[in-house]
Amino acid sequence: MVAPELKLSRAELLGRLQKLMFLRVIFVSLLLGASVFIQVKETKTDFGSIQTYHYLLIAVIYFLTFLYALLLKRLKNFTVFAYGQLVMDTVVVTAIVYTTGGIESIFSFLYILTIINGSIILYRRGGMITASCCSILYGLMVDLHYYGVIKPLGGRVDFPADYQNSYILYLIVVNIAAFYLVAFLSSYPSEQARKSRFELKAKQADFVKLEALNEWIIRSITSGLITLDDQGSILLFNPAAEDIFGHTIGEAIGKNFRVLMPSLSDHLEDQGAHPGRRRGKAGSFTDLPFERPDGRKLFLRCSVSPLSLPDGGKGGQILFFQDVTELKRIEEEMKRVEGLALIGQLAAAIAHEIRNPMASISGSIQMLKESLEMDDVRNRLMDIVLREINRLNSLISDFLVFARPKEAKIEQFDLSQLILDSFELFKNSNKWTEKILVKTDFQASLKIQSDPEQLRQILWNLFLNATDAMARGGVLYIGTGMAHSQDGNGASRKMARITIRDTGVGFSRNALQHLFTPFFTTKEGGSGLGLATVKRIAEGLKGSVTGRNHPEGGAEVNVFLDASLSQSA
Repeated sequence: MVAPELKLSRAELLGRLQKLMFLRVIFVSLLLGASVFIQVKETKTDFGSIQTYHYLLIAVIYFLTFLYALLLKRLKNFTVFAYGQLVMDTVVVTAIVYTTGGIESIFSFLYILTIINGSIILYRRGGMITASCCSILYGLMVDLHYYGVIKPLGGRVDFPADYQNSYILYLIVVNIAAFYLVAFLSSYPSEQARKSRFELKAKQADFVKLEALNEWIIRSITSGLITLDDQGSILLFNPAAEDIFGHTIGEAIGKNFRVLMPSLSDHLEDQGAHPGRRRGKAGSFTDLPFERPDGRKLFLRCSVSPLSLPDGGKGGQILFFQDVTELKRIEEEMKRVEGLALIGQLAAAIAHEIRNPMASISGSIQMLKESLEMDDVRNRLMDIVLREINRLNSLISDFLVFARPKEAKIEQFDLSQLILDSFELFKNSNKWTEKILVKTDFQASLKIQSDPEQLRQILWNLFLNATDAMARGGVLYIGTGMAHSQDGNGASRKMARITIRDTGVGFSRNALQHLFTPFFTTKEGGSGLGLATVKRIAEGLKGSVTGRNHPEGGAEVNVFLDASLSQSA
């Protein structure tokens, strides 16, 4: 059984059928020419005189060939069509043998040509089937001739029975054996050629796939890849290199690397990694600056490796580039943040140490105020000192809360109740004024898991800001609700929302741009740490905070806290 991958293609079979029909026409034309020549010379051949039925047979072959040509354009199954032609050729050869003497005919060799055609067109199976057809028709014709059932045309022997039985049997056996032997021998090189051809096609297909895979790998690499020959000319320039260097593949291929990118070439040479040189460790990375043709400045990480040839020699260089501009920016930002964090820790330590002498100074002033005889001027001066000491102490406390946030202690509580308790505490402080009307809108019994103490600090700062914004009175809106946001992976998160809104003048345009920036304030005597502390604590509790001017006037701040484990009635 022939493996599926060795089946003959439709186009190849079509080509072979066309060649078969062409050779058939040539053969019949030669046969016609010979017949005409014999007729003109009025000679008598070994197979008798040329008769009208000989020309009729030639005409039939021409007609069949013409019919084949018409069918070839309409049929879809060329394999069945090929077997049909071979069977008809066998019938035609039998007719030729019949018209040229039957047993005495010298044209029995035409069976062999038909078998060879079958082996070439349809390989071993086609050759064996054609040999079987030839054996059946030839043996049948010889037997019928021998027993006098048919009388072949052009024969010289009137009584074929005069032949010995052994001779007839020998003639049939030898011819049939020859038919199958020819089928086997002629199909062997055809089969070998077919297998070789299909193996070659398979290897070519594998090579094409490998080449395509290699091409797609090179095109898909997100880092720039440049290959140079031993003269420094660019052989390969992948799409990522186009994006990095601002040159197209057409501009780069064939150009000398030093001519195309002289500044980069000089940097590589300074680092001991210049293409074409053997200095530096192969495959080591070098960071260097690069300016694109459009003026954009990049930082590139480059690796230069030798291009190894199949014979083991070195035939150029492979340059591998990564755009680390963003990485460099992040590194610089991290250094800046680390520096600021170090300064913050130092400032927090200093602030903490300042509180002790501030407490001593405040106590000493209080004692002096009580022990000394004081007039109005001295009393006023003492009050100023105490007031400023208290302000500095408050500023230091705010700074320490911002710089050293406490570790969160998570517990479950009712958010609405905690807001009411915190507001009641603020309402009883000296920061509150009765000129402010309070309106609340709480979602019923919203329970969340968070740090209640840090949340009270957030609420205190927001209440204080809202009260300061409404010195002449107004309305304070306090509300809660549920909201949804997406995390870094795109998953939805349930968030509890706290809304604090006043009816003051709202945020200025400049304040909106620096709303949560530490030490930025528009209030006289303000520390600029209130909203910054709110943001710092909210983010520490896996939440967020936003601020805006409400369409109906005044400022609005929304605090969002993780409520994935919340329970609401």
